[in-house]
Formats: sequence, structure tokens, C-alpha cells
Amino acid sequence: MFYNIINSERRSGDYATVTNPRTNEALWKATLGDETDLNEAVKAARVSFESWKPLSVEERQKYLLKLADELEHRRDEVQPPLAGETGKSVTNPFNILGKLTVVASQSLPDKVDYETKTLKIVSTHHPIGVVGAICPWNFPLVLAASKIAAALVMGNSVIVKPSQFTPCATLKFVELAASVLPRGLLQALNGDSDIGRLISIHPGIDKISFTGSIATGKKVAESAAKTLKRVTLELGGNDASVVCPDVDVKTVAAKVAAGSFFHSGQMCVATKRVYVHEAIFQEFRDTFVEAVKNIKIDPSDDQSPLFGPIQNGLQYKVVKDLIADCKENNYTLLCGGNTDDEQPGLFIPPIVVDRPPDDSRIVQMEQFGPIVPLMIWSTEDEVIPRVNATCTGLGACVWANDVGTAERIARKIEVGTVWINSAEAPNPYGYCSGWKQSGIGGEWGNQGLLSYSHTQIIQLCK
Repeated sequence: MFYNIINSERRSGDYATVTNPRTNEALWKATLGDETDLNEAVKAARVSFESWKPLSVEERQKYLLKLADELEHRRDEVQPPLAGETGKSVTNPFNILGKLTVVASQSLPDKVDYETKTLKIVSTHHPIGVVGAICPWNFPLVLAASKIAAALVMGNSVIVKPSQFTPCATLKFVELAASVLPRGLLQALNGDSDIGRLISIHPGIDKISFTGSIATGKKVAESAAKTLKRVTLELGGNDASVVCPDVDVKTVAAKVAAGSFFHSGQMCVATKRVYVHEAIFQEFRDTFVEAVKNIKIDPSDDQSPLFGPIQNGLQYKVVKDLIADCKENNYTLLCGGNTDDEQPGLFIPPIVVDRPPDDSRIVQMEQFGPIVPLMIWSTEDEVIPRVNATCTGLGACVWANDVGTAERIARKIEVGTVWINSAEAPNPYGYCSGWKQSGIGGEWGNQGLLSYSHTQIIQLCK
């Protein structure tokens, strides 16, 4: 059983059952929160905030580093539920610690913006208050820990709501944190979208940090507007990889395939469209498909596979519908998509679609699953508008031996982050944000801390 944590105490009540996407079998029970629980959590958060905000950044950082040490010593209590509910392997790298410690080590010191003999202008940063952190199901604990660390180091208190599909590891993490952090500073409340709505409209919550779909992000923004809450929205993306003609095809094709199908494509910044120059298209396509065919599907959890199941039934249906649409429109599937390939649980073998039209669903929408289209391009003037012709702008990759060419293309792509000669790998030292409908504001890096603070300008006349 996994419990809500309110005022640093376990809270039981009604519960839901979490299932294993590898087998569709029941795993554990997780307590569900209600409006009464939320009100109690907000009350505790506001009390804790008053004693937390006066602490220096250095004192807050010591608490967070102590929390990281506690998590290191008790990782065996967190890793199994994380693996079970997400479908990842139990031997997958435990990378939460790195994200937590990097974010916790950052700060926003006062900055002198302007100074003369008679005037000094200084920027200083103050905590906002109580932060509601609403987290997704694909990387539940990494993203929760990043929000928690940034909010706490800037002097806020936090109420985190994990996805109802993957609440267990986050609830356990917050339970462990209760032994390290001041009472009521970090709390966890599991529940469905209605709890998320109540958090978004609650007058005692000052900021929402949300990671999830565009559709839900719009609802969060609408709800938060009722009390003019600060919001950070990290939403969906339809990221492209642009492959230039001068690359080492065999090496790059394998890397693009790995980036596209990592965690079965269930990553906001994963490559979801691949544009390959016509001079190397055929060789790249053959190598790419071969790499995809070599991806291993392991229904057990004792390996460290690149590829896992779709996390939940709703997303499984989305991907299945996309496969059906490709077949109905007679697009060429270079691998996968056969009914004979059916697997246990929510596994879908990886699929590569050969040159579907630019206006097709598989190109225009974020599939968030193991089905990737390959397209062909001839000139930069032609491919850049195609890459930018979406309502999203989260990330992209450019692959080229000539780094100058790669950077020129990268600066023309309308996204928040571009990786050059690398699959998408967000780094906590770098600001991660979305353009267009991929979000508002961002996380990580020193700039990400700004969204968890009020900026105050002090003008000193000498």
C-alpha cells in the first residue's frame, strides 16, 4: 500500500489499484486524496513556508543534499515501485539522484544590474509561496524530483500530485523525505484529474508547475487564471531530427533509432519525425530499419532494455489508432504493425513508416509511442518550413559532420532546445522550455529557478 503524505504523515482512505504495463496485472494499492485532504495539505504547506523562506540558500541546499543521501541509502524502497508502475526495467539507471543534486546545487544570487556614482539597481529573488507540482506518468520521479528541488531551493513549500497511473514511487519518495525535511514542507496527494483541477484553482496555492499533454495544460492554465497563479507548463512536442548528407550513415542511423524508440517513444522530447537528405536516404533508411528490427522486447524486468511497454491503456489505444490510420491510408510500414507481432501486456513492437505525406496524422500529431515516420528532403529552404509546420516547438536534433551547417539549421528551427549530433538528452544545467503550444516558461538551469521566485528590484540612491 502507498499513502498520501500530508503534514509529513501517512494518510489512508479510498484507494486505486496500480497495474503493471508489462503484464496488465495488478501491482499495488495507492491512496486517493480528496478536497479535504487538499485543504489540510495547503494549510500545512503555508505554515511550513513561513519558517522555510527565511533560511539562506545554503541552509536549504544542505537539506536537499541530505535528502539525496537518504534516497541513495534507501533506493531499494523506491526503485522497484518505479520500475513496476512505469514498465521500465528494475536495473534501469537510477538517475533521480543526479537531477536532484544538480538542481539543488543551483541558486540565484543578487545581481547588480546597473550602477553609477549616484544609483545602484539590484535584482533579488524571493520565494512565491506554495507550489503545486503536477507530474506525468512517463518519467514520474525524475520530473517530480526536479520540480521539488527547484521549488524548495528557492524557498517554497510543495504539494506534488503524481499521475494516477504512476503514483507509487513518488508517494514513497515523499514519505522518505518526511524524515529529512521540515514538517509539512513537502507533501504528496494522489488522485485523478479532478484533484489536479482543485490544486489549480485553490486560493492557497501560489504557483502551478505542470508537465503533461497540451490539452490538459490548457485546462490547468484556465483554472490557474481564476486566481492569477504563476504557471509553468511543459507540454507535448513533435520533435524532428534533421539528418544532413555528410554524416556517417551507419553510426547516425543507429543513434537516431535509439533516440526515437527510447522508452518506446514515451518521452516529450523524443524524435517523432526523421527528415533525411535525399543523397543518403536509401542507405539511411535501410540501416535505420535494421537497427529498429534489432530492438529487443523483453517482457521480464530483469534486463535493461531500451524498449518497454506503453504505460497505460489510454495511450496504447492512441498508438493503435495511429497504426490503423497508416494502414487505412496505405502508407508503407517498413517494419512492425503486423497482428502476428502481438505481445503480452501493453507492448507494441516498433514501427517505421516510409515517407508518409506531410499532412498525415503520423507526421502532424505527437504519437508518444513506438511508431516513427521517415521523410526525405533536398534543400534547407525546403525542409526548415516542413520541420516548423506544427503547433508545437519543444525540441529537435540536427545531425551533420559540418558543425557550422548543423548550427545554422538549428538556429532556424522553432523549438526550445536543439541537440546537435546527439539524441535528445535534457541536462539539468540547461533551461528546458517549449515554444508555441509546447508550453509556457521552463524548468532546469538557473533560468528555470526564476519561475519559482518573485524578482524584486532594489533601487538604491547613494
